[in-house]
Amino acid sequence: MSLVCAVSFSRHGRLHYLDPGPYAVAVGDRVLVPTDGGTEVAECVWAAQWVSDAEGLPVVAGLAGPADLARDEANRTRKAQARVAAKRLVREHRLAMKVVAVDVLDRSNLVVVYFTADGRIDFRELVKDLARTLDCRVELRSISARDDAKVQGSIGPCGRDTCCSSFLKDFEPVTLRMAKDQDLPLDPLRISGACGKLLCCLKYEHPLYAEFLSRAPALGTSVDGGTVVAHDVPRDEVVVRDAAGGRTGCSLASVCGPRRAHEAGPPT
Repeated sequence: MSLVCAVSFSRHGRLHYLDPGPYAVAVGDRVLVPTDGGTEVAECVWAAQWVSDAEGLPVVAGLAGPADLARDEANRTRKAQARVAAKRLVREHRLAMKVVAVDVLDRSNLVVVYFTADGRIDFRELVKDLARTLDCRVELRSISARDDAKVQGSIGPCGRDTCCSSFLKDFEPVTLRMAKDQDLPLDPLRISGACGKLLCCLKYEHPLYAEFLSRAPALGTSVDGGTVVAHDVPRDEVVVRDAAGGRTGCSLASVCGPRRAHEAGPPT
């Protein structure tokens, strides 16, 4: 068992899990989080709790003091100014790109601008003008449509924050076969997320559907009492149509048991 707390760098942003270490961290406390660019200020949104299998988490570097809070506020102001300047210069250079987010590394005097674009972009002049305007080093990094949705945040069809902006760390491949196996309508508007790609949540239940399909008789198969016309995976049932045209939901065990016994033949 280990103590774990959750923090966020922005309101309603992605959660990051930390080991509170020797500090008594409560909800609303501002803490220092170790990052590649040094310690950054984040707000605790989940108080420390005992959790199993949570080894190897980063440890809270301390509680944020007045100097840390002042530096964090200055960085937030600088981020907003850099974002406005980047968008203005993109328009002036007439570049087909979209500024998604800006990150400020004050210790190295570096501003990183994340963008999306449909094709290759020559942004060399943009970087020069942006560095001159902000008086710092500037890097531009291209990100994918999924990363764009992750940074921006949105509400999914389930009514909750999108998985990518709340807890997902990596994007796993999602295929159209997963939607077909779950008998979902192949309408892009219904099975696509805010990024325009297939919903990440199609991956969650697919193993259950794949396991069910490996055991269930295919549609159109004759079983004891009728013909299989539909699958009901959540109930672990198949819908059987009898000779009179009526439909009945039958458990998979009751349908497959007699069928397998018939295929096996009489005992020897």
